[in-house]
Amino acid sequence: MTQASPINRRQSRQIKVGNVLIGGDAPIAVQSMTNTNTCDVDATVAQIKALEKAGADLVRVSVPTMEAAEAFGKIKQQSAIPLISDIHFDYKIALRVAELGVDCLRINPGNIGREDRVRAVVESARDNGIPIRIGVNAGSLEKDLQKKYGEPTPEALVESAMRHIDILDRLNFPDFKVSLKASDVFMTVHAYRQLATQIEQPLHLGITEAGGLRSGSVKSAIGLGMLLSEGIGDTIRVSLAADPVEEIRVGFDILKSLRIRNKGINLIACPSCSRQQFDVISTVNALEARLEDITEPMDVAVIGCVVNGPGEAKEAAIGLTGGTPNLLYVDGQPNHKVNNEQLVDELEKEIRQRIARQQTAQATERVIPIKDMS
Repeated sequence: MTQASPINRRQSRQIKVGNVLIGGDAPIAVQSMTNTNTCDVDATVAQIKALEKAGADLVRVSVPTMEAAEAFGKIKQQSAIPLISDIHFDYKIALRVAELGVDCLRINPGNIGREDRVRAVVESARDNGIPIRIGVNAGSLEKDLQKKYGEPTPEALVESAMRHIDILDRLNFPDFKVSLKASDVFMTVHAYRQLATQIEQPLHLGITEAGGLRSGSVKSAIGLGMLLSEGIGDTIRVSLAADPVEEIRVGFDILKSLRIRNKGINLIACPSCSRQQFDVISTVNALEARLEDITEPMDVAVIGCVVNGPGEAKEAAIGLTGGTPNLLYVDGQPNHKVNNEQLVDELEKEIRQRIARQQTAQATERVIPIKDMS
């Protein structure tokens, strides 16, 4: 049975991105970014819908030109999920996407230019109820900070962030979140730890340019896991050189492992050994592929032998332990025997039936009886 997380979260000011709350006591949001050409409206919308289906709470879209801004307006009309626009340098692009219904502006006020331009963007955000995300990256620090520190450091990242924050403070605009990203895990972690004590706004976590699917997932899990376990972080992105859908899956797996947010199937599976009575690895791979559409949280144990199998199966909603024959548990109790040829089919059937029962029960609880007035 899944236990509550022991983590005490940093208390942050809550902001709203579209219909998604960020910070405060809101669930930690998982987001990704499209990698299509924004001017290709159909391709970008298709990717956003794939990310939404995977469970994304938010999606960021790069808007580098005014042409892309016009395309963004069309994309926004076809997207149900809140969208964040990524904008640099040209304040007019920020003003245009604000008119077109963007849910959040990802900018660095310091690279927008003159004070009047920054003020125009902030006033537009204020008028339209749009929060801002300040995004600091180790790879694009200001030249004077590079000279001052010699190289990217946690202190340089924080100083850069505070410059941008000071601009928003002068303009009396508190509805923003901040990210401090580097490809180095320790630099990123130390920077977030420092900033977390200096501001009240929510923090967006990420290890930037983390790498490919395997190495990037590992690096992100370590870096984000360190911060999340300390209660730091209100929204996350796992940056991978891979299909953006994988970023969402890995993000939820990180939150799930820390018992912060349970979404989808939590597979408890042994690495397998010569004691296994069925092919654990192929069974788990097949289950993961079949159950990707499930968003309801559920612990499912797949253990290949009777050494640890019964114990794990009794603690899970659905459990399978290898044996002669294999035994399937439901709600901690032995239910029926299953042969190797039917393992995946039987597990999937039991999982979906249990979810259907839960949904029926929840729907029944929501029905309010009408009082008989006769």
